[in-house]
Amino acid sequence: MDEHFERNDHVDEGRLGGLSLNRWLITAIVALVAAAGIAIGYGYRQQILAGHLAAQQSMANATINDMQSQVNTLTSKLNEMSAAQQAAAAAAVQPKNAAAHGNSAGSKAVAGKRTSAENKRLKELQARIDDQQKQLKETQDEVAKNRSDLEGNLSSTRDELNGSIAKTHDELVVLEKRGERSYFEFELTKSKEFQRFGPLTLSLRKADTKHKNFNLEMVVDDNRLTKKNVNLYDPIWIPTENESQPVQVVVNKIDRNLVRGYISAPKYKPSELAAGSTGTASVTPVSDRPQQPDQNPEIPKQPE
Repeated sequence: MDEHFERNDHVDEGRLGGLSLNRWLITAIVALVAAAGIAIGYGYRQQILAGHLAAQQSMANATINDMQSQVNTLTSKLNEMSAAQQAAAAAAVQPKNAAAHGNSAGSKAVAGKRTSAENKRLKELQARIDDQQKQLKETQDEVAKNRSDLEGNLSSTRDELNGSIAKTHDELVVLEKRGERSYFEFELTKSKEFQRFGPLTLSLRKADTKHKNFNLEMVVDDNRLTKKNVNLYDPIWIPTENESQPVQVVVNKIDRNLVRGYISAPKYKPSELAAGSTGTASVTPVSDRPQQPDQNPEIPKQPE
């Protein structure tokens, strides 16, 4: 009988261990899916903007080529008429035979009328060429402006998705002055102990000064996550339940068994944003200045 109860106890312990392991795997999968979703969204948006830029550039080039062709055609006609006018003028001053001298007055009148008509046509062609060149210049300016705007939009989109990275304390102060997010600087030494900074609890497990990467363990929403071989300046994006946007972790200095960096979190919680939009409550920042690390945070136990 005792042996039967002991066997049941072992079965229950195995089931509990399996449930804990499944929960840990589901949490890791959700984090990976969230990170993949952010990466896919970034790539898709970049691809759309690049396609728009290529399409507008192609249309602008076609317009410029067409207008250039028209200008070349008009210039050719103008040159032909100028050559004809010069030939007629040269023929008019050449000496004539006696019969021609008798009709010199009539010939000069006809040549004068012809020259006047050709001059009028030349002026019209010149005006058309000037107008075409003006339109060509305006089109080129518009193409340059559209290209600059699209490049600016691409740069802005990249900044929004990747976030601005501060490589020094002074750059972090500049980011903080923007007032868009809260920043929490940290310094971690290699240890199995955890420290609390802002919305996250961190523990440094490895710092590789040669390859400029590190291993980090975090506690997010009572779940433990591990990030391995993260490079210097590479941002780590962590979706959380209590933040309107992902929390960002950046390490900007790696020393022997020590790293320094900061955590970037949304300045306002979703509940505060909702209250502020309805006008029922004032919106206050989550934190105006970086907090001191909590040396004794509550750490969830690893499943055995």
